[in-house]
Amino acid sequence: MENSRVVLITGASSGIGLSIGQHLSSLQYQVVGTSRNPDKYPNHPFPLIAMDVLDNTSVKEGIVAVIAAYARIDVLVNNAGMGMAGPLEEMDLKAVDSLMNTNLNGPIRVIQHALAIMHKQQSGTIINMASLAGDNGLPFRSIYAASKAALIRVSESLRLELRHTPIQCTVLSPGSIKTAISENRYYAPLAENSTYYKQYKASLAEMDTHVNKGLPPICVAKRVEKLINNKKLKPHYSVGPFLEVLSPIIKFLLPQRAYENLIASFYNLN
Repeated sequence: MENSRVVLITGASSGIGLSIGQHLSSLQYQVVGTSRNPDKYPNHPFPLIAMDVLDNTSVKEGIVAVIAAYARIDVLVNNAGMGMAGPLEEMDLKAVDSLMNTNLNGPIRVIQHALAIMHKQQSGTIINMASLAGDNGLPFRSIYAASKAALIRVSESLRLELRHTPIQCTVLSPGSIKTAISENRYYAPLAENSTYYKQYKASLAEMDTHVNKGLPPICVAKRVEKLINNKKLKPHYSVGPFLEVLSPIIKFLLPQRAYENLIASFYNLN
């Protein structure tokens, strides 16, 4: 029997978004994903609509298309985003602006248009995909970590603003998940004359190792399924390897310098 709930997933052409969509489709949810170029995926396992989260008009038109086809949006999974790595000192500021626009302003644009629908239907759930990187200042991922930290704070504020409504909002922060994120991440050039060359190179290798040893994306998809069916969501959830999920608690318990040394060791910076 077809599930009547409509789930909109941004950035659903690959990776975590694809896995979430496939899993929910198998459970008979009415899933619709977004992609900047849906024509590139003619045999996609669930419908894709065109949406560029950097373009407010594109977001608005995408939401209109979903309503025209499904009449409602019960769940929004704000998954579209990009990764970035590099020394802060050597980061191209245009790339920084692009990442913040994608990872922070993009979800805000989609939320604004989706909320207008959810208010009318007097129901809805918003799941913002952040990252465990948002809980820490990670070496050579300063801008990415900052963008996810900002999304977490926006979500916490939005929850309070929606407190008098029947609409729920939460954050799901994945840790290392085995996807092609390493291939799609923006990298500042690895210049041999850089002050950071040795440390940056070691950290890049460690990042790739973490991803390759990460959990399969179906773990994230199953967690999203549980959140969708939770009638009273908490502000923040996480999914990932045990030590990564435990890191916010360790950060709270350890002295600041001890925790910083632990992170440095984790990324081979000692």
